[in-house]
Amino acid sequence: MSSRLIYGFHAITSKLRHDPESLKEIMVDASRHDARARELMQHAELQGIKVLALDGKRLDGMAPGARHQGVIARIEGARKLAHLDDVLDTLEEPAFLLVLDGITDPRNLGACLRVADAAGVHAVIAPKDKAVGLTDVAVKTACGAAETMPYIMVTNLARTLRELKEREIWVVGTAGEAPSDLYAAEWPQATAWVMGAEGEGMRRLTRETCDQLVSIPMYGSVESLNVSVASGVCLFEARRRRV
Repeated sequence: MSSRLIYGFHAITSKLRHDPESLKEIMVDASRHDARARELMQHAELQGIKVLALDGKRLDGMAPGARHQGVIARIEGARKLAHLDDVLDTLEEPAFLLVLDGITDPRNLGACLRVADAAGVHAVIAPKDKAVGLTDVAVKTACGAAETMPYIMVTNLARTLRELKEREIWVVGTAGEAPSDLYAAEWPQATAWVMGAEGEGMRRLTRETCDQLVSIPMYGSVESLNVSVASGVCLFEARRRRV
């Protein structure tokens, strides 16, 4: 069976909590004796997972350029991608989805996954083309959310949005020039929130497929927000109304 590496305390701790069976071994910087490292090692040992103390330079070589925080884990199997129908068919409440159109920066993707997880989103949807996948950097930035948040990659995003609409899920796009204010707009509970890339925004066909466009009011000198920040603003406003 193939294996891959994940790194950082958040990602590995999340894996220990949600899927410990997939962890093959955890490698910790031998110079780390702090409480955080000890707690992680104790948790791993209780689960029967092998823990190796390695030189920090060796860890650096295993994850070049990554901020691994002195801890790397080897897990079995390729990362599993979710399927849209599997997610929607098992929901017991109105769908709450995040759609990312054209996000190419892995750190932005990771931050969006983290925000989506925090807001209680059911799944994140993204196109396979002209978009970054779940790279190691994206997973690290997600701080564990990449291991728990269903991430669905689709071949044709506009077609997927139409399929969501057929399921009576309202598709809300975000655009700076949209006349409808996020806080004044109304929408049903079953929603898919569409975020475009910084600068370019949503692609034309994606925009045209949306049921509604809203804008985030800006009160300062900047004209736009980072996509993960914009996602947080919209998703938590939607979450507030769902409560």
